[in-house]
Amino acid sequence: MTEKEVLNEIIISYRQLIAKRYDYAKVKQQYDIPDFFTEARMMLFKNYFLHHLYPPPQKRQELDEAFQNLDSYIKTPEKLLRILLDSGRLIFKYGRHLPKILQAGLKALKSFRAATQMEGKLVEGAQILSLKAPFSTEDIKMLLARLSPEDLDSFTANNEDLFRTLQDQKLVTKVIDIVEHIIEKMKGHPQLYSEVEVNALSIGRDIIQQGDLLFAKLTTTEQEAILKLTLQIEQDFLNGLKS
Repeated sequence: MTEKEVLNEIIISYRQLIAKRYDYAKVKQQYDIPDFFTEARMMLFKNYFLHHLYPPPQKRQELDEAFQNLDSYIKTPEKLLRILLDSGRLIFKYGRHLPKILQAGLKALKSFRAATQMEGKLVEGAQILSLKAPFSTEDIKMLLARLSPEDLDSFTANNEDLFRTLQDQKLVTKVIDIVEHIIEKMKGHPQLYSEVEVNALSIGRDIIQQGDLLFAKLTTTEQEAILKLTLQIEQDFLNGLKS
């Protein structure tokens, strides 16, 4: 199998693990779920993972291209900040907080890149062990267990960064406002910014917008409880790999 074929098979099997992890009946049996974390709300989280963090192979190319393009902005946010400096509206609205808000948005997008990097390590492991596709969920668990503690800790930390950003709905609103402004600025200068760059930021904005819905119409206390439970589910899954 080619590396691409191995990756596709890993994506398919890992998505199955996510679906099992966020099965409402199973979670309700294992955890003390608050009443406001309804089956519909949990479905939002499951679908967010499956459609935005780990979409099926046929949708991955667009996402991968977007994040390859966003890498340069994540590593050097000054590129985006320069676009904003000539915007009187945003400078007046956010003032000295503008760079910090932009950094928060880029930090969230960095979390998506971490998922791609983890998948790459799983591909390496599958090739080293000469595993044959289709991979079972137990195969994927075994490959995850082979990752270093540092890799697993980094993956967990990036997930927490993402969801803590999404939980802060005031911050997310500001991030979306700023990113949309950057997109419009880029569209106005096609000689400087390619369609690929614009599309990459548009996908990043959409991912953050959809993540915002995870915590919509909840009180701060409810948001924190759901965030805590979600992070616990993820941490317990990783801890279970070691047993």
